[in-house]
Amino acid sequence: MKSFFQRLLSIAASAIWLGICLFARNVNAEELNSPQIPQAVMTSLERSQIPKEAVSISVVEIEPSRTGKFLAKNVLDWRSDVAMNPASTMKLLTTLSGLDILGPQYRWRTNVYTDGVIRQGALKGNLYLQGTGDPKLIPEELVKMMKSLQGLGIQKIDGNLFFDRSAYASSVMEHNAIDGESLRAYNVPPDPLLYAFRTLAFQLGKSRTADFIDISYTPALSQLKIDNQLQLIDRSCDNWKNNIRFNLSPDSEGNTNQPLIAQFSGALPSTCRGVNYNVVALDANTFLTQGFAAAWELSGGSWVQPPLGKDGTVPLAARLLLQFEGINLADDVVDINKYSNNVMARQLLLTLALEKMGKPATTTNGQLVILSWLKKNGMDFPDLVIENGSGLSRNEAISASQMNQLLIAARNLSVGEIFYNSLPIAGTDGTMRNRLMTQLRKFLHLKKKPEVRMKTGSLADVRAISGYVVSKSGKMYAVTSFINHPNAWRGLEAHDQLLSWLLEDGPEPKHAR
Repeated sequence: MKSFFQRLLSIAASAIWLGICLFARNVNAEELNSPQIPQAVMTSLERSQIPKEAVSISVVEIEPSRTGKFLAKNVLDWRSDVAMNPASTMKLLTTLSGLDILGPQYRWRTNVYTDGVIRQGALKGNLYLQGTGDPKLIPEELVKMMKSLQGLGIQKIDGNLFFDRSAYASSVMEHNAIDGESLRAYNVPPDPLLYAFRTLAFQLGKSRTADFIDISYTPALSQLKIDNQLQLIDRSCDNWKNNIRFNLSPDSEGNTNQPLIAQFSGALPSTCRGVNYNVVALDANTFLTQGFAAAWELSGGSWVQPPLGKDGTVPLAARLLLQFEGINLADDVVDINKYSNNVMARQLLLTLALEKMGKPATTTNGQLVILSWLKKNGMDFPDLVIENGSGLSRNEAISASQMNQLLIAARNLSVGEIFYNSLPIAGTDGTMRNRLMTQLRKFLHLKKKPEVRMKTGSLADVRAISGYVVSKSGKMYAVTSFINHPNAWRGLEAHDQLLSWLLEDGPEPKHAR
């Protein structure tokens, strides 16, 4: 049974409480005296020259009721109704709604068609790949697709590749980086046939057997060679990228099977061990053509001629060879939330549009689907702005109070545990891997250890956290805090102080200000 939580209006100028449940709301007298910003957090903000007017915080304690539903009791409220830029914490709205609407076992489909025939192990005709936006069509998945094609009796292909991207509106596939860094992996635009995040991942490091530098890369491309002109230097590995020069030539635009040379020059410190250099340096068609061709060859297949990959819709006369299903949504959501994968979140938003409103999918339709889901679950977010669903935006906006409503609602949804487990764990993994390690060591002696499951967000001028804290006494808190200010990059300590405060169950009101 689905339920929702909704924040109530202020019942006094200095006291606000939040109680959200599908059937009942209860007010307790002790909830009327809610502390504001804890002293340690205020001190950190002052030290970082971040005014408290640039901060919003909402903390509520989540408690089970007699009916089995979860209720919420307000703990801390500071400007929680103000809509602010949430950065990547916006992914919580996209992933929670996606899990509940599509179901955790939802799988994207990549359809493979042909206009030819199979005879004596050879396919004489073209292959048409029609995508629906699988956000994790990675080399390991392409290996499975190749095996499935070979299972149809195909060993040789005499034809070209055509890519049908009609599932998305052309506008959502435009490459518009908000920071001008178009070659960075986090800025990859959506693509119904997105392969390996369209990112070449190079690994550089000193060889174990000699004084030279090994360079490897993934995914395999059929026409890519490496020109390694790097020199080893005796220096710390800090800021190693500053000494690296990279060039990919020739420009392959329009010729998807043209030989490519990835040239590395400059110097790499000998202390570096397996550092990664990721770059988005190829157009979508070239990357997919050479990736598909290489995967086919590595599986033992062959081509009569190297394929020329081109855009094209599936002809009416073409027949379906294979419907390939990717990784399930529950697993994809782990990557989206733990590692803050922008393009995966964007494609999930577009998938909601595609599944519920048909193609071509647009972000506007994805927003409409989410707004309908919010309304169905009793949540009204008048100030909500969704631009792409990933938080990689200067325009997206939501309030801390609204974000906590989502977190509380999740506890009453059937997908609540899957959603909870997808969040980064402080001191353990994802974007929280190196956070709160010192604070958490204090609780190693406890049989049931407290934990922090927290989605993080960062942009220039924005730092954000939203998630759950299980305190040393076993209480569960939903916490959201946004900092929108030029000094926001200094706000990590203030957010860690807030989380540490909750791990200890918070101070007495007299210690708050």
